[in-house]
Amino acid sequence: MADPKGFLNHGREVAQTRPVGERVQDWNEVYVPGSLLPIISKQASRCMDCGIPFCHNGCPLGNLIPEWNDYAYREDWSAASERLHATNNFPEFTGRLCPAPCEAACVLGINQPAVTIKNVEVSIIDKAWDANDVKPQAPERLSGKTVAVIGSGPAGLAAAQQLTRAGHTVAVYERADRIGGLLRYGIPEFKMEKRHINRRIEQMRAEGTKFRTGVEIGRDIDAAKLRRRYDAVVIAAGSTTSRDLPVPGRELKGVYQAMEYLPLANKVQEGDYVTTPVSAEGKHVVVIGGGDTGADCVGTAHRQGAASVTQLEIMPKPGEDRAPHQPWPTFPMLYKVTSAHEEGGERVYAVSTTHFEGDEDGNVQFLHLVEVEFIDGKLTQKPGTERKLPAQLVTLAMGFTGTDRENGLVDQFALDLDERGNVARDAEFQTNVPGVFVAGDAGRGQSLIVWAIAEGRSAARGVDRFLTGASDLPAPIRPTDRALTV
Repeated sequence: MADPKGFLNHGREVAQTRPVGERVQDWNEVYVPGSLLPIISKQASRCMDCGIPFCHNGCPLGNLIPEWNDYAYREDWSAASERLHATNNFPEFTGRLCPAPCEAACVLGINQPAVTIKNVEVSIIDKAWDANDVKPQAPERLSGKTVAVIGSGPAGLAAAQQLTRAGHTVAVYERADRIGGLLRYGIPEFKMEKRHINRRIEQMRAEGTKFRTGVEIGRDIDAAKLRRRYDAVVIAAGSTTSRDLPVPGRELKGVYQAMEYLPLANKVQEGDYVTTPVSAEGKHVVVIGGGDTGADCVGTAHRQGAASVTQLEIMPKPGEDRAPHQPWPTFPMLYKVTSAHEEGGERVYAVSTTHFEGDEDGNVQFLHLVEVEFIDGKLTQKPGTERKLPAQLVTLAMGFTGTDRENGLVDQFALDLDERGNVARDAEFQTNVPGVFVAGDAGRGQSLIVWAIAEGRSAARGVDRFLTGASDLPAPIRPTDRALTV
């Protein structure tokens, strides 16, 4: 145990963010560089090393949180990094992007603010990179087996790294021009600078993983041909079909899916554009959707110089404390203020868009909405609450409905789908096609980065067993496991 009285002697302190006026002028991460190290040892000491550490249950990766908290408290960064990597291929991703269900399940969180697990995690891995402790782990011998991984998001990268280290020859196919999937083009630079992805890719290249960008399976390469070329295939193509909003005026110019808007801003940071083809500069922006993707749109619009930003959510405003029906250690639905919300804008809850209004040139100018409420479980409009908002740019951030069906991948493989439209799989993450596996959002549906990495690791074990008859690779979750929530 780190410090038996740590949770009594120290309160919760989190990473310090840069001033709003400064950070909205650039695209760097919002946190003050180096601000965690002076406080992280004390924060790690708050971990109680519980008899039953429920943080393990909150985290689908089964991260050994009390162990690396203890090492962080003692400032044994090398040992902390080893324990961290024992269960997580990419802690610098989860330490920045995961909503930390482990903290919701922290035993200290029953009656005190939880341990800053996420901040400890990112401190350990950043220190490990700075100390050159993160080394390539090339396999001692090759198996002679080949694996194709379709998709280079967190699930695909985790599966590829595990299988490469097991001795298989792995090639990752990515339809975009750069590796990273949604990590690359769906997550703004101010949430995670892309240098973190780049150095992991270089580590994986040094281990032997091959990468093929600009290749879409189903369009550029027939899926059936790919299956014949490789001994096994892992589909980690994500849940990329965006939920649409079928209301009058949807066809107006200026109404975009979030994943049409966000990647362009990231491409500016990659140097592909001088200015984005779709900019919020000087415009009244409305973001439809109250989740993390919506918040990413809000922060992006601030940095592009929007005249105003309004975020709409169809559900009622959550409370700031756990509701009775969301007891510890479940993941509660709480009112959350992200760094993007700190930067300005208005959040409007319990409203539904009725239609868009445009000008004579077909450009969106106004969004019409109405207040809603749930009566007997049915969403009902409240009469007399209709109003309109100025809107020259609208982004739809309402989630995703399944993997891409238009590129032919599902049909060419002849894959079965489940009742939710995801690719069906068995207990080994194998689809109905022998040798074809699925991991991440393509099989689970839209989920969190930590679940994607856990799925990639678990699917890798299934592939390894399929290829060799046995496997020592870890499998942290089953395909049927779900988040600890209600």
